[in-house]
Amino acid sequence: MEQLYCPWRETYSSSVSGTKRENVSADECAFCTKCKQSDDTKNFIVKRFPHCAVLLNLYPYNAGHLLVIPYRHAACLSELSEDERNELMAVLTLTIDIAKQTLEAQGINIGLNLGRAAGAGIPSHLHFHVLPRWVGDTNFMPLLAQTKTVSFDLHNMHEKLHKAFAKFDLPSKQR
Repeated sequence: MEQLYCPWRETYSSSVSGTKRENVSADECAFCTKCKQSDDTKNFIVKRFPHCAVLLNLYPYNAGHLLVIPYRHAACLSELSEDERNELMAVLTLTIDIAKQTLEAQGINIGLNLGRAAGAGIPSHLHFHVLPRWVGDTNFMPLLAQTKTVSFDLHNMHEKLHKAFAKFDLPSKQR
């Protein structure tokens, strides 16, 4: 693979190196830290629910790459209560619908990497990836240069998705 100089990723690479351990505590967890703070715009949180939140991935694989995370610091679905799991699935479903409507996504990839060996960047705090996709959204860069280009502004994307999520809430039986 050819090297691509990306100095802007240094902050990410150095800040999450400790979180890639399987046993990171809630005090050290990037997701827990974001969710405890009140500045949702700064933390790119687009919507909060009683048991989980939806936020933009700071290092997206594609435009509108969202994360659905439970507030509880848990590495496995079995560590969550039934109510937390039910809400997580309801929010995941809502997130898919909003990505399709708001971003006009033609398809969606959903990922849940459990454990470092499965590719989890923060293995101690489970999270779903929701990746909007469009026909032809790939180009020659990944094939020839093994480089993915993502050309959108996180602030603009946050504003757009925050407005879309503000119109929706979960049915009362899902809360």
